[in-house]
Amino acid sequence: MAKYIFKRLLMAIVTIWVVITITFILMHSVPGNPFRKEGKMPAVIYENLQKKYGLDKPYTEQYKIYLGKIIKGDLGDSMKSRVETVNEMVRRGFPVSATIGVQALLIALIFGPLLGVIAALYQNRFPDYIAMVIAIIGISVPSFIMGTLFIQFIARNVPGIPIGGWGTFSHTILPSIALASMPMATMARLMRSSMLEVLNQDYIKTAQSKGLKKSTVIIKHAVRNAILPVVSALGTIVSNLVVGSFVIEKIFGIPGLGYFFVTSISNRDYPLIMGTTIFYAVILVTMLLIVDIAYIMIDPRIKLIKEV
Repeated sequence: MAKYIFKRLLMAIVTIWVVITITFILMHSVPGNPFRKEGKMPAVIYENLQKKYGLDKPYTEQYKIYLGKIIKGDLGDSMKSRVETVNEMVRRGFPVSATIGVQALLIALIFGPLLGVIAALYQNRFPDYIAMVIAIIGISVPSFIMGTLFIQFIARNVPGIPIGGWGTFSHTILPSIALASMPMATMARLMRSSMLEVLNQDYIKTAQSKGLKKSTVIIKHAVRNAILPVVSALGTIVSNLVVGSFVIEKIFGIPGLGYFFVTSISNRDYPLIMGTTIFYAVILVTMLLIVDIAYIMIDPRIKLIKEV
């Protein structure tokens, strides 16, 4: 187990380094300059800004300096904000994004597998059709359109549900549900197909023939084994939640990291773009590492062979 974790950890570090490198190259490959957008700027001021942010140095030297800062945990200074560094903006925005993301993940984890189990137990009957219609809507309708529909038809008509902003629990309800719609639907479909396969296994029929309660057979034997495909897909699901939060935060006016990221692109704020991208990459890689380890702990039958 320790050897496997070490390999995965090493792969995670390499992945983060690749993300840092690619992000740096892409940012410096974009034509133009972030300070040219300011309009007519005196040459002296322009040169001073170039020196302050190290943009006057060769790309290789800029890369070495930036990599050194990243290793120390310094994401640099924002080119647009005069009062906050990128680290301070991340510290301010991440708790907001984490609140929405964790709530969305909990909604998906609770209702996704539940819908899948209900659909499998009532295959080709009314509950199955209802569950799969919900799943198809969740997969087909992007989260940002779902969020817009929630604002139009729920927030405008239901008292106590704010249209946007941040501050109370009520502000998190619609964004969390909109963000959870696609991962919940994905889990429901995975759980349904996995449950149908598991319910036809011999050990389930053996457990039933022994006179065990139906609830015991379903929960202890069927669900426990059918949940494995959902666990293995959690890495992808979490990444979808992260990407989806960018637009959701913008739509609902939530001051999280996704909002900062979208704004930084329009402002061409290189340090903020790279800082938020790297921060999100670390979160995603960490989640994938946790999922890999959790998958092995849930299913002891998986062998950690050399090729893994």
